[in-house]
Amino acid sequence: MKIVIALKQVPARDSVLHVNQSSNWITEDDLTFETNEPDAYALEEGLELKAKYGGEVVVLCAGPARALRAIREALAKGADRAIHVEHDGLAALDPFQVASLLAGAIRPEAPDLILTGLQSDDLGYGQTGVILAELLGFPHSTIVMGVEKIGSGIRVKRELENGWFQHIEMALPALVTVQSGIKRLRYATLMGIKQAKTKEIRRVTTADADPASGGGRIQVRKVYVPEKAKHAQLFSGDPKDAAAKLVERLRREARAL
Repeated sequence: MKIVIALKQVPARDSVLHVNQSSNWITEDDLTFETNEPDAYALEEGLELKAKYGGEVVVLCAGPARALRAIREALAKGADRAIHVEHDGLAALDPFQVASLLAGAIRPEAPDLILTGLQSDDLGYGQTGVILAELLGFPHSTIVMGVEKIGSGIRVKRELENGWFQHIEMALPALVTVQSGIKRLRYATLMGIKQAKTKEIRRVTTADADPASGGGRIQVRKVYVPEKAKHAQLFSGDPKDAAAKLVERLRREARAL
């Protein structure tokens, strides 16, 4: 079974963010980057499927040259090879445009299964995976907690609300978006890090990938830091009446109850 894992490199969670001069994104020059956490769980699920059923795990990542760090890390953990879609302006693209780039790089691979994280830690659209499935014509399922192979297809466990789960059987090829926290993530071994240096990384330029036909569907007009403001309201009179007023305010205005 050939499994493709879509990874994204995002700013580290402890980064101090600053809005750029155009006010349409953040300044990336002084940031450190890491693998998107939900995508790390997708990689872990893919590696476990390979260990159980055999096959090949191919990592796919779009981004500038720095994205090679996320790719090398995935290869060190056990992925067999990688595809790097080189693009310096990934942050300016919407989910449809990103999915179009990924689709162009994936089609020649003819994978059996594509795994992506549920959403990205930086933008959080949660749309790239499902749009990618539509562009490829694959059936898809979201918020997946586990995947198992059955016959010529797969059976997935989806997380619903209030502790409920849904089990779905899907034909291959298919795409699923993986929920975070489903398993314990592995660390790259010293041997894995050495082997990663010799594994294949196929580079794909924007011209080789699918063009984002029709342009973007989403436009970011402004990014800004929310203003901090303090507001206090005092309730005088009998403590019992003041408590009742406080509860009413919390329920109707703050909607905290």
